[in-house]
Amino acid sequence: MASPPHTTGLVEAGGLVGSSAATSRLRSEIARFAPFASNVLITGPSGTGKELVAREVHARSRRAAGPFVPVDCASLVGELMASQLFGHVAGAFTGANCEALGCFQAANGGTLFLDEIGELEQSLQAKLLRVLQEKVVTPVGSYAGRPIDVRVVAATNRNLLHEVRAGRFREDLYYRLHVVHLETTPLHERPEDIPELAAAFLRQMATDGLPACKLSEEACPPLLAYRWPGNVRQLRNVLEQAVIEAEGPLLEAADLAALLDDECEEANLCGFAEPGSEALAADFSVRSVEPAAPAERRLAWTTLAEMEREHIVKTLALTFFNRAAAARLLGVSRQALLRKIERYGIECGDRTP
Repeated sequence: MASPPHTTGLVEAGGLVGSSAATSRLRSEIARFAPFASNVLITGPSGTGKELVAREVHARSRRAAGPFVPVDCASLVGELMASQLFGHVAGAFTGANCEALGCFQAANGGTLFLDEIGELEQSLQAKLLRVLQEKVVTPVGSYAGRPIDVRVVAATNRNLLHEVRAGRFREDLYYRLHVVHLETTPLHERPEDIPELAAAFLRQMATDGLPACKLSEEACPPLLAYRWPGNVRQLRNVLEQAVIEAEGPLLEAADLAALLDDECEEANLCGFAEPGSEALAADFSVRSVEPAAPAERRLAWTTLAEMEREHIVKTLALTFFNRAAAARLLGVSRQALLRKIERYGIECGDRTP
């Protein structure tokens, strides 16, 4: 049931990649807390490698020989999520033709990684709290508890204390999870790590069958100047594009600058650019601006904002106003979608978690 680590490049065989103060601090904290059995909460922006930090915690713990089982708490809801976490017995619900262990039992003796824990439904939060308190899991459709020995590592890009105050996350569950706190740092706050991460990515890509490439001496400045709203995940994506399009073994500054320019333009057109990123395109190129259309021609023309609002409303309706599911379809974070909903005054009622 375990899956391979996401290749966001934070971890290599020797541990976390990077020599910045933030990465050094995180490396030290992992080494200090990993040997304990306490639950861990990892916070930080999307794309900063929280799952890889969780895997490093597992690898340095006394449970390293046991399984590491990752679960995306935003991917399933209701009975399906309860079944994935706690298992079910045959006949527990329609389609349950045989017994399923569930992730807690699959992770017995090892580590269970609960990604996007802030997206977990409140009914499941209560069940998760009971499992953490009693160290006993009860499969769906059964009344017989089964003892487990599992260390839980949870991750979120949300401020769970704010969620507690807003009534969306249980306070008692928060304190059960928040025993050891590890925090990942946005990439733009640790630019010293970028050359090392880039080199690690390029080595990894060559191992995976892509052309073996290296950065030229002039290629680093565009990478260091960019804000990286998608963090380490976006860095890898840009480098992979550059390797595929490269005409030789050296990645030049102009090639990377063009890709970063495209990233800025796409983010701004979609309306999901990070604060401050709208000015970044000017760092790499100057684009012409078409003259504004006469007022009488613009009156009947749909604006980008109107198109975006209509598309968000349609997506919400398609997902029965489940904001987490709608955010996944739109390819944005739930927080970005919530900001859009508030900005456009979209009425969702109480039909979402």
